[in-house]
Amino acid sequence: MATQTADRAASATPQAGPDSVVVRFAGDSGDGMQLTGGQFTLSTALAGNDLATFPDFPAEIRAPQGTLFGVSAFQINFGSREINTAGDAPDVLVAMNPAALKTNLQALKPGGLVIIDTGEFTKRNLEKAKYEVSPLDDGSLAKWDVLAFDISALTIEAVKPFGLGNKDALRSKNMWTLGLALWMFDRDRQPLIDWLNAKFKTKPVIAAANIAALNAGHAYGETAELTGPLKKVHIDPVAAEPGLYRTITGAEAVSLGLVAGAQLAGLPMFFGGYPITPASSILHHLVRLKEFGVTTFQAEDEIAAICAAIGASWAGQLGVTSSSGPGIALKGEAMGLAVMTELPLVIVNSQRGGPSTGLPTKTEQSDLYQAVYGRNGDAPIPVISASSPGDVFDCAIEACRIAVQYMTPVILLTDGYIANAAEPWKVPDPASYEPFPVQFLEEKNAGDTLLPYKRDAKGARPWIKPGTPDLMHRIGGIEKKVDTGNIDYSPENHQIMTDARKAKIDGIAVPDQQVSHGDKTGHLAVVGWGSTYGPIRRAVDNARRKGLAVSHIHVRNIWPLPANLGELLAGFSHVLMPEMNTGQFKTVLRDQLLVDADSLTKTSGQPFQIAELDEAIARYFDGIPDNEGGEVHANTQQLPTPESGHDDGSLKATGDAQ
Repeated sequence: MATQTADRAASATPQAGPDSVVVRFAGDSGDGMQLTGGQFTLSTALAGNDLATFPDFPAEIRAPQGTLFGVSAFQINFGSREINTAGDAPDVLVAMNPAALKTNLQALKPGGLVIIDTGEFTKRNLEKAKYEVSPLDDGSLAKWDVLAFDISALTIEAVKPFGLGNKDALRSKNMWTLGLALWMFDRDRQPLIDWLNAKFKTKPVIAAANIAALNAGHAYGETAELTGPLKKVHIDPVAAEPGLYRTITGAEAVSLGLVAGAQLAGLPMFFGGYPITPASSILHHLVRLKEFGVTTFQAEDEIAAICAAIGASWAGQLGVTSSSGPGIALKGEAMGLAVMTELPLVIVNSQRGGPSTGLPTKTEQSDLYQAVYGRNGDAPIPVISASSPGDVFDCAIEACRIAVQYMTPVILLTDGYIANAAEPWKVPDPASYEPFPVQFLEEKNAGDTLLPYKRDAKGARPWIKPGTPDLMHRIGGIEKKVDTGNIDYSPENHQIMTDARKAKIDGIAVPDQQVSHGDKTGHLAVVGWGSTYGPIRRAVDNARRKGLAVSHIHVRNIWPLPANLGELLAGFSHVLMPEMNTGQFKTVLRDQLLVDADSLTKTSGQPFQIAELDEAIARYFDGIPDNEGGEVHANTQQLPTPESGHDDGSLKATGDAQ
């Protein structure tokens, strides 16, 4: 084991670094790892690197300290090239206690660096982490570089002048660690110092203690040459288009996109929500945007939240609600009400692992069936899926546009990975978005008669504000008569109205599907949706650099599907569909387009790794170009379909005859 100790003065000159680095901070859920990762992300963005993050924390509000299920981690991949994912295996692991080391060590690259706080490796903490012998002493860390020292003691020493007790002093331990990381990757401390002063403006002693810890960690790296593993590394900024950039999470992006959509429609917005992980942060962000005509309402339950939003739409505002899978299930009947009344409504589903309470803080894509099919009766609803935190902004605007132009509820799918992850986002020019102002009906639309369900060319009925003179009409969940909206149970009328509601959704103008990366025809198309975009993009790029005939197609419009999608997929010999579920989108495509696709499924609560997709793509080829540029030969025999996954959440590859 290459444990290093501080013994000599170090050079302050950073060495040239790789084009990207993956760092994971891991510790107890009370150690502030999410805050540490968030602030390191801020410093990385200010340094001009491209980045992607993955917060991974326990479901318990405060799990027992030092236990394996109480570990909280934050991973960031940053570099001087385009970054599409939070990275596979970390290059650097910061482990603040034994439990963090045990649950994260196997993810670290062989030869990677692990930084360990020896102050937490007490007998009691080792027992909580199920270690019989300390890994610092048994040689089990031999294949990694290890930097082990007492961060706890160094933190206490750094904040001693401020008169804090040991318990309060150790709360600054994450800032000490952050200071060391800032030194290691040649980051400026001043923005973090400014942030601490602002955050603890009313508690100057706490601010000063945290700043002292931050400076002490940075100084440790400056003044101690730790022979071997720890070096100061500089990573150049990424080449980027000129413009205004900010770091954004998916939750922030969807909030801003919803407000932008309401503004483009010329409407005030009403948001009705109920707290649920990971959707709660949307409500938190929207509360801060009241100056844009946003009303937020935290209801007593999920049903009240969506019904209030439907009521707001009936009154002439843009109704919006959000939840995760369990809450969306509770909203199901009211979603049918919005379909029947034909009122605009945007429903955001931040998917998480399920079913039932499932994995509240982990990510999954298992609500696609629920979004497309999950209501009683024939109740079609358009479904849009975002592929990254930045993409959510445009998807939210599109959801608002469809809702008001077609008088329908719309479901916008994100997931826990997108909601919590962050990436640099080029702030768009507002003038680049075409407004879609709403026109309310203000006079009778059939001579001297009002027909509240008379449809326009899109199949949408008029939107009538209650209280508009001479435009009193009936609204509700019971079947309406064609055009007049009166109650009508007759078989003929129900057939006509059911067909009309379906035709309206089927007729929504969806852009033609484009190839995200690669050619329009080839041997293999890797088709994805949602947050699988990043790892698929990288894996397909890896394969294409080897000369393999692979393309990436990523679908935003889940329902209705792009009209050209079937023809596009027919140009490929094979179709592979990676999904973080048991193959739901595959069955939708087979049902609608008769596409004979293979599923690659994962339900571990973790995103796909690039290496997993590299391996899956390689099965479709029996060779790669030789050094002289030889031809790649496609495997024309039936492909292997290993089933390595069981209840441990490992991958399951399934397919029909090729």
